[in-house]
Amino acid sequence: MPVLVVYAPTACGKTRLALDFFGKDSGSVFAGKAELISADSMQVYRGMDIGTAKPTVQELEQLPHHLINLQNPDEAFSVGSFVYHSDELCQKIFENHHIPVVLGGAAFYIKSFLCGLPVTPKADPKLRLELQQRLASEGAEVLYQQLQALDPASAQRIHPNDHYRILRSLEINLATGCSQGSFALSPQLRSQFDFCIIILQRERQELYQRIERRVAQMMEAGLPQEVASLVAAGYKADDPGMQAIGYQEFLSNQDFLQAAQGMKSLDNFQQDFARVDFDSIQDLICRNSRRYAKRQYTYFRGIPGAAHFHAEDYQGIKEHIGKFFMSSFPY
Repeated sequence: MPVLVVYAPTACGKTRLALDFFGKDSGSVFAGKAELISADSMQVYRGMDIGTAKPTVQELEQLPHHLINLQNPDEAFSVGSFVYHSDELCQKIFENHHIPVVLGGAAFYIKSFLCGLPVTPKADPKLRLELQQRLASEGAEVLYQQLQALDPASAQRIHPNDHYRILRSLEINLATGCSQGSFALSPQLRSQFDFCIIILQRERQELYQRIERRVAQMMEAGLPQEVASLVAAGYKADDPGMQAIGYQEFLSNQDFLQAAQGMKSLDNFQQDFARVDFDSIQDLICRNSRRYAKRQYTYFRGIPGAAHFHAEDYQGIKEHIGKFFMSSFPY
């Protein structure tokens, strides 16, 4: 089954390319022939629209998207869930005579979809219960420090507030004596799919400038109000969705957090949040986004058969996709 996979870091231009190629009114040879599976680990969460750059209503009308708005920010969504849903969706999209397009910047999600999930030990209910009880009585910081001592590489990849992944990494280490990283992804692509893999690139300074512009646009579009509304609804910093870049920076600011927790409505937002230094929050989001973009490229090295294109090289990308689907897509 042919599947197009497009990977690029944040603010590289993935969505625009998808709409220009596959949007029903795009005029492209591929117009109206694809459905998109979002490989963004945070677009699955409801209410997190601005900060995750979700497609607009108009964009959804142009190109169907899947795996967005599936669950609330306090519900965990794992890489295993992503691979399971993506496999099912690819089959359904293909049977609908459309091109399955997996597109996003969550490198671990995409790499796991391409190569299959690592075979890790099954959950030990007794050990998991013990760790959950320790989490409740001792707090996440104690468990995170234990993980740092036992498996520093995994601890470095996990946010200190990500309780689910802290518990799972500790569980694997305590059950097997091995680090989670030792259960590595396969270096081979899965055989049940015929992949066309495209990695979009931009010069680093150009990408950083695009990130800064995007963050500024998000702030102007109401990102502070979006985060404040989520906090007022009861979502907390250690909820899985709220750990996303663009959200955690607000929640680590005590002035913002206090104002949001006491907020009754957005009517007096400017007055209620007058003490908040939004410029410093914006700068922090930009910094964390730049660092994340750098890690995104680093993580995706070595994928077999991937073709690298500058994000503006539409002609080269079009020719590459055209050749693939001429030989692989029967419809």
